[in-house]
Amino acid sequence: MKKILVSDFTLRQSAANHTVVSFREKTGIAKCLDALGVNTIELAAPKAGKEDCIVNRTIASVVKRAAVAIPAGFSEEETDAAWECIKDAANPCLQVIVPTSTVQMEYTYHMKDAHMLKKIASLVAYAKSKCENVEFISQDATRTDAAFLVTACKAAQDAGATAVTLCDDAGIVAPKGFGDMIRSVKAAVSVPVYACPSDAIYMAAANAMEAIRAGADGVKTTIADERTLQLARFADVIRVLGNEAEVACDLDQTSIHRAVSVYTGKAAADADAAPAADDAAVLLGSDSTLSDIARAIDTLGYELSDEDVGKVWEEFKRVTARKESVSAKELEAVIATAAMQVPSTYHLESYVCNSGNTIKSMASILLMKDGIAFNGLSTGDGPIDASFRAIEQAIGHHYELDDFQIQSVTEGREALGSALVKLRSNGKLYSGNGLSTDIVGASIRAYVNALNKIVYEEV
Repeated sequence: MKKILVSDFTLRQSAANHTVVSFREKTGIAKCLDALGVNTIELAAPKAGKEDCIVNRTIASVVKRAAVAIPAGFSEEETDAAWECIKDAANPCLQVIVPTSTVQMEYTYHMKDAHMLKKIASLVAYAKSKCENVEFISQDATRTDAAFLVTACKAAQDAGATAVTLCDDAGIVAPKGFGDMIRSVKAAVSVPVYACPSDAIYMAAANAMEAIRAGADGVKTTIADERTLQLARFADVIRVLGNEAEVACDLDQTSIHRAVSVYTGKAAADADAAPAADDAAVLLGSDSTLSDIARAIDTLGYELSDEDVGKVWEEFKRVTARKESVSAKELEAVIATAAMQVPSTYHLESYVCNSGNTIKSMASILLMKDGIAFNGLSTGDGPIDASFRAIEQAIGHHYELDDFQIQSVTEGREALGSALVKLRSNGKLYSGNGLSTDIVGASIRAYVNALNKIVYEEV
């Protein structure tokens, strides 16, 4: 019985769809897919520089069994950036993704057939110099000239590709046509061939099975995107038709629907049924030790490095200096603020704010950088505006404030306040988070956090 490989591109697709997915959700999805038996987990290409690289590198580190793949981009510089994200993964793979239909080649990259073939070969060869596993993905394959598609796949294999994927991005092909396309490419190459069907006309499962009958070695899935072959549906197809087609896969048939339902929100009522118990299970007091914090972090499902646990511990001590206990929800806010951050070029040493209805708000900010003190003093329209102006005076630079949000993490007089600051530098947005029982302090910390990301990116 032939084993069909499953490569899931949920994380890559969510970025393409501009779906907002938090760092914790991304790591949770990756760990879930790994546990369900997916053979390859595909990440999104890094778009926000070093910050994206840090996130992708962390996600790659939590995957224990599956391969981790990432798009290599359309230049050597983009390939270098992608490789930095996954080079420490247990089984890394770089993906060369290019359109092969005439309309997409000319519209997207302004290239004719001959030039695209050379580009495919050069991209695959350079990716191969970085990574042993290189996958060539033909976008819009179902609208590609059949002869050119075969030539492109052979060129990729000759340059070092270890797998080939054919995509029905347009969602226009019926099972017979999809099977014929797979069959022609499979006859021309010796590397594994993957099928990536579309569900635009509700043919994804049928096309996948026809591709498998035509010799496809694997399929591409997502967890919940309705325009693609969905992971749970494919698992059901294999469960029902696998014996007839003499194929099987590594997917965990028992757990897959429950796991997917949690991601898609169908189990939201169950998840909300007992929040108090979970919250109480990790309630921490001001006398909690570093070991207590580490156990609580593990209970919440985070996998942090020793360095990040230490950062959470330091932030936890700062918070509990003002309030006696920290709940699970508050600890998660502390983790989001302290863990997985860029190095602190600027460190907030102290701040003093004066404000009232009869005086002009004034703020004094003291920052430290490489042992050197930077002090700023400014007035403003309220203590937060004055503080931001004081920071700008201290560093000698003005950044455009693109967005500023404040919200309460928990309820009560001692509630933690969370602040979000988005600064724009050279056309790019950098977000920073701050957490404190003092909302002015949270805002200052959020601004400094965003500032450090700018400095880290632009150094």
